[in-house]
Amino acid sequence: MSHSRTRREFIRDLGLGAAALPFVLNLPSLGFANQTARKQRLVIMFSPNGVVPSTFWPDAAGEEFTLKESLSPLTPLQERTLILHGVCDKVRGDGDNHMRGMGCLLTGIELYPGNIQGGSDTPAGWASGLSIDQEIKEFLQRDAQTRTRFGSLEFGVLVPDRADTWTRMVYAGPNKPLAPVDDPYQMFNKLYGRLKDQESLKSILDGLQDDLRKVGSVVSPEDRQLIDEHATFVREMEQELKQSSREEIGHAVPELEPGVKEEDVNIPRISKMQIDLMVKSFAADFSRVATLQFTNSVGGARMRWLGVDEGHHELSHHPDSDTKTQEKLTKINKWYCEQLFYLAKRLAETPEPGGSGSLLDNTLIVWTNELGKGNSHTLDNIPFVLVGNGLDFRMGRSLKYNKEPHNRLLLSLAHAMGHRIDKFGNPNFCGKGPLHDLT
Repeated sequence: MSHSRTRREFIRDLGLGAAALPFVLNLPSLGFANQTARKQRLVIMFSPNGVVPSTFWPDAAGEEFTLKESLSPLTPLQERTLILHGVCDKVRGDGDNHMRGMGCLLTGIELYPGNIQGGSDTPAGWASGLSIDQEIKEFLQRDAQTRTRFGSLEFGVLVPDRADTWTRMVYAGPNKPLAPVDDPYQMFNKLYGRLKDQESLKSILDGLQDDLRKVGSVVSPEDRQLIDEHATFVREMEQELKQSSREEIGHAVPELEPGVKEEDVNIPRISKMQIDLMVKSFAADFSRVATLQFTNSVGGARMRWLGVDEGHHELSHHPDSDTKTQEKLTKINKWYCEQLFYLAKRLAETPEPGGSGSLLDNTLIVWTNELGKGNSHTLDNIPFVLVGNGLDFRMGRSLKYNKEPHNRLLLSLAHAMGHRIDKFGNPNFCGKGPLHDLT
């Protein structure tokens, strides 16, 4: 009897609904999912407007380094962290640095000429190549052993609905930006079945709970625990989403200049919900590549829960001598680092289904930015902070490079995921291949 036939019979006999299938069929004890090869995952997390170098970069290189204020939330995971200083976005051409910083960040290639006018320099359009996350996704999707339901998932946190070079970092190809999903309710629908309206939520969740109970009687105790945890998560997410909908979670896009937004008080809640959804999507093997984009290039979020009333982009233009502003910018970057830590912690707490260790043992998170420093708009020293052991880099170090093109880091990510390409983006910036010293 063929494997596909067995699976069809299993689904038919238990009467499982569509929402439960991707999760259920990945349970190790059922034998439907490929459990032979180690799963490797890549997450790219973005926050905007550069960093404050003096409170961000460790002074020392090597294994003996101290995390400064902006990165201090990572202290419990310092031995699983790799900080790369001296990696630079060398892509030039059309657009200003905010535009190139965003559009070339994951593509490593020039923007097309276009009519989107930035703060200075020439106008520009979309990037002229696909992004590294999509390159890796396509590579994984070509092989039945690594193919997943979605291939990649693009999460956002208050990313404006308007589409322009400042708001999109993921590209499916030249001139093909992909919009992140920044409403947790929409992402929940995507993962657990498309719903026409919020009233349908209760019925799909009830059905999902019933299906998970049915499967519980025919799987191993370990998988039963996974099912219980997933069912609990789904129920909790239902409550969160109902609560959020009452409070009008989400945002209207104001008709204002790029980057200026209204009140952003929901950012912490949306961040947590999106991270929780991402972790569960990995446990269910919905995808092995994900992005998490906070706001956008030139993002003007007002983080009043940190005691910061001004917009982030506005603050990032103040001079280094303005110590009060530098403290606020440090607070903002520290908060983003706390989100990185929360994601890493949740991955570390989640056992790898059908494998050994935790999800973090098999996942690498890359936190980055479109600028090295806000007030100078430099594309040198773009922040790249790596957490997790999924790509087998040698962690627990602070590395200092001498102005290496970031294309070489993008190549390193592909190679570590098994995709041995010899160039990515503009080949002139690929140098001698992947960055040295990572492994």
